Amino acid sequence: MGNFMPIILVAFVALVVGYILCLIYARINIKSAGQISERIIKEARLVAETKSKEALLEAKIIVDREKKEFDQEIKERRHSLQNMENRLNQREENLDRKIDVIDKREKDLAVKEKKNILKEQLFSSKFLEIDKVKEEQKKVLEKISYMTREEAKKTLMREMENEARQDVAILAQKIEREIHENADKKSKEILSIAIQRMAADYTMDIATSNIHIPNDEIKGRIIGREGRNIKTFEQVTGVDLIIDDTPETITISAFDGLRREIAKIALEKLILDGRIHPARIEETVEKTKKEMDQHLKEVGEQATIDAGVSGLNPEIIKLLGKLKFRTSYGQNQLQHTLEVSWLAGAIATELKLDVMFCKTAGLLHDIGKAVNHEIEGTHNQISADIAKKYGESSKMINAILAHHEDFESPTSPEAFILSAADAISAARPGARRESIEHYLKRLERLEKVAKDFNGVLMAYAIQAGREIRILVEPEYIDDKQAQVLAHDIAKKIEQELEYPGQIKVTVIRETRAQGTAK
Repeated sequence: MGNFMPIILVAFVALVVGYILCLIYARINIKSAGQISERIIKEARLVAETKSKEALLEAKIIVDREKKEFDQEIKERRHSLQNMENRLNQREENLDRKIDVIDKREKDLAVKEKKNILKEQLFSSKFLEIDKVKEEQKKVLEKISYMTREEAKKTLMREMENEARQDVAILAQKIEREIHENADKKSKEILSIAIQRMAADYTMDIATSNIHIPNDEIKGRIIGREGRNIKTFEQVTGVDLIIDDTPETITISAFDGLRREIAKIALEKLILDGRIHPARIEETVEKTKKEMDQHLKEVGEQATIDAGVSGLNPEIIKLLGKLKFRTSYGQNQLQHTLEVSWLAGAIATELKLDVMFCKTAGLLHDIGKAVNHEIEGTHNQISADIAKKYGESSKMINAILAHHEDFESPTSPEAFILSAADAISAARPGARRESIEHYLKRLERLEKVAKDFNGVLMAYAIQAGREIRILVEPEYIDDKQAQVLAHDIAKKIEQELEYPGQIKVTVIRETRAQGTAK
């Protein structure tokens, strides 16, 4: 215990000294902290004073700038107001001047109105005097002419009407003469243009077809035992097979071109196949007919493309294909149909009419010839019935019916165009096949029919028999009788002769007067 007391005492003294030192250190730190804080406050005050001075300076600058802009705007507005005030003053002066002018005009108008009133009063008095003089003159004229005013007016109107009618008649004759001259010239130009634009190849169809065979031994196989093969073939095809001594040739005869073509194709297939017996013949012909149906459709479609027509019914297109195997007086019917379509379209183009209608009518006008061997009636009527069946218009049906003009009268310009195009196609050189002997006999018979009538001097068939001109004795045939004679000759030609197309009958009556100067 005695040993620990010095240690405790030393520890206590050390503790007291430490405490005193801590107090001294704390006081020293507090004093330095106060100095630092005072320095910071002074620096903050200096910064604040600097910032405030800068803010005041900047605010002063902004205020000065805004003041200058405001003063400039005030100045401009004052200038604008001054200009407006000047313009208003000027307008006010103009209005004052106009008001003065209007006042002056009103005064002048008032003066003129007074003068006009005086003139009207003066004129009315003069008009009364003039009316009295006119009435007196009318009475004097009525006494002199022994006519009242109404009678004179009627007489004058009647004379003026007669003069007007004469002038109208003269003018009508002049216009009609000019129309005929121009129409004839224009029609020739249009037809020549249309014909020049149409260029079509043409080949003649005949009633027989020849098939080349590799050797004559095949003829016996085609005939068959006891003629069974040839009989079967003729029965299923509807044609006649001519197997004679002509070397390596078999002839198929039939007026129906479609049947003849089917028979030709079927026989060529049988010869190539080599199996020829009744069952095989029937099978081959049936297959050929189906192929021909497709071929007819393709031919019809090509025809519509060549003619430039679209939208036709598929059945009509198939009938067009059938026309490839039909002829009329030796003229291929499909080729004739295309020619009519082209010609009608060309003429319609020149006349600025419905071109597509005319082309379509050209394709349909003879469509009945594809089936007229199956249906009773003229080809005009059959064609019209087919067109009506497949929804064509009444205008189209009339054009088809009237394209020969002996069945129905045309009711539209396009119908006349179709008739003209049909006649051109049928009448062009080489279109229809006819032997020279038959041609000459037909011309002779045509002239003889005309010469059999009394009063006929001479008769001449011209234009390849399309027209006959007849000279008559003027002493026995007058103008009215000439018209009747032309009608009678035309009727007799229709009854006694067979001819393609139409024949124009022209009766010429000429009176010649002669004198001799001595």
